This record gives sequence, structure tokens and C-alpha cells, in this order.
Amino acid sequence: MKLFHISHTDLDGYGCQLITKEYFKEGSFYNANYGLEVKLTIAKVLEEILNYKDEEILLIISDLNLTFQESKDLDRDINKLKEEGFNIKLQLLDHHASGEKSANTFDWYYLDNKRCATKIVYDYMFEQFDGFDSETIKWMNPLVNAINAIDIWLEDEIFNFEFGKVLMTMVSSAREINNVLFADLNRDYRHFLLKKATMFLNEENANIKLDSNIHSFKKEFLNQTKNDDTLDNLSAKYLVKSLADVKESLTVTYNGHKGLLTYCLGSVSIPANAFLKANKEYDFFIDIGRKGHASFRADGVVNVSIMAEKLAKGGGHVNASGAKFEDFKETIIYNDVKSYLQEKLNKI
Repeated sequence: MKLFHISHTDLDGYGCQLITKEYFKEGSFYNANYGLEVKLTIAKVLEEILNYKDEEILLIISDLNLTFQESKDLDRDINKLKEEGFNIKLQLLDHHASGEKSANTFDWYYLDNKRCATKIVYDYMFEQFDGFDSETIKWMNPLVNAINAIDIWLEDEIFNFEFGKVLMTMVSSAREINNVLFADLNRDYRHFLLKKATMFLNEENANIKLDSNIHSFKKEFLNQTKNDDTLDNLSAKYLVKSLADVKESLTVTYNGHKGLLTYCLGSVSIPANAFLKANKEYDFFIDIGRKGHASFRADGVVNVSIMAEKLAKGGGHVNASGAKFEDFKETIIYNDVKSYLQEKLNKI
């Protein structure tokens, strides 16, 4: 069975995927916030599914309440795939009351506002499959209960609620790995932290102990050499290594010069400088944000103030400039951004 799992971008959403990944071991995972991200992510997944016509497919959407129109569109698209011979099961598992109309209309849309999505997915794995072994249940069940307590605000469950608060902060602050360029790594990072957190679930003052250890857990994941360093330095080194691993797919060109293009990276000065120093064949670095704001960095070879001015009437310094692309359209697909910028670079 080929699993596709779309989930939300918070503790509850990542909790859902931790459960399905623990069971299926492999699959294609995606995270989306509401609005445009949901539509674009569903479209991307449906396109990916076209490569698996000869397999049994399970598409799970969790912790996301679709609008009624989104539900209608998805139902139509799934039925079309089935008519074309795809063996596909769609299952939405959610707890937001705003999805009631969809839940009352479509049999694949399951809604229960008495449980968080993580708990719904956990129970689903026992109802539809064979669940988990006893060793897995030992750490997963209390983790699910803690996520449930904070997500649907069960203040009376003091232990779970307080532990859940720390979990929520831990996941939301795990921003060291970019979630657009490195979505899988970003998700693995959060899952690593969640599994690490379970070591305290049977201890007194578990929430305090977890809170005190989050920093070291982050460093453990990001440390590639086992030589200790600050979290900022470890994060920068991890990012530069991650960028170097995929640099060919992120490469754009300008007048014979190679540059690296990132999307939604943010705060690029340190990583851009580190990348350019470590990869001498690259002469400039550009990061574009969701709304078209762009940062340009160089290392003495290309004058990025001229580049920014020609591209989008921007400017700044020789090695550090900025601009705003007024015609940029938000997307979740990196290659769309790359094609957009390369076309502009080719014209200047």
C-alpha cells in the first residue's frame, strides 16, 4: 500500500504523521496551512498519485478542515481517478466543527470534535489496521494523550495539559530547518523531538524536565560532527550542508555566473555567506519570500545591487541588496519559483 498523508503545520498535524509513519514506515508526507496551501498541496498530491496506478493507494488528510467547495472538488477528482482504474481510498480525519457540512455530505470525511486529530488517527490505526505492538504503545499512547489535552484544551488533565504545552512550544519553535526547501528534513526534525520527549512521560515534573532538555535535543539532531557548538552555529552548518547536498537543483545562472536560489529561507546573511565561502563555484545567493520580497548576497564577484535594480528596481550594496518582485505569485512549488527567476535573469 502506498501512503500519501497531508496534515496541518502544528503539533497536532505533525503528531498525526508521526503515527502513520511509525506504522507504514514509508510514505509521501506533506504539510499545509489553510487557504492556498491546502489547495496547492492537494493538487500536488493528486499529480503524484498518477505515478502509482498499479498500487493500492491510501490518501489521508488530517487536522485540516476543508471548505465545502474544496471537499466537492476533491471528491470529484478522486472519483475521476477511480474511473480511470486507480485503486485509491480517501480518508479525512479531523476535529474542527467548521467541517460539519462536508462530514454530513461525504463518507470519506470523518469528523469528531471530542478528540484531537492525532488521537483520531491513532484510534484509526487500530480500527482499520492492526495497530501497534506493546512497546510502541508504551510511548505513543501517553504522547497522544498529551497532544490531545493541549489541542482541545483539557485543563483538568493537569499532567497531560502541562506536558502538552511544552510539546506545542517545542514543535512551533523548531524552525532551524527550512520547511519549504527541506520539508522532509523539517518533519523528521519535529518527529525526532517528539519521540525524544517521550522519555519523560512517566516521570515527575515531566513538563519541566522536557523544557530543560529541548535545547540539547535540537543540538543532538543538528550536530553532524559530534563536536559541540552553539545551536546557532550547528544550525548554520546543518543548513549549509543541506544546501550543498542539493545545490545543483537550486542553481540559477546570470551572465555566466552560478548562483543559488532559495525560497522562504529568511535571514540569509549568515547562511548565504557561509555557503558562498564553502562553494567557490557560486558567485551569488538569492532568497525569495512568499510575497516576492527578495534578498541578494554575493562574495565580491557579482555586484548584486545592479542585479537587484535590473530585476525589480531594487538595490543596496555590492554584496548585499534587496528588492520586491511585484508580479510574483505565491506558490509551494520551488521549481515554479526557479523558472520565474531564471526567466528574469535571462533578460538582463
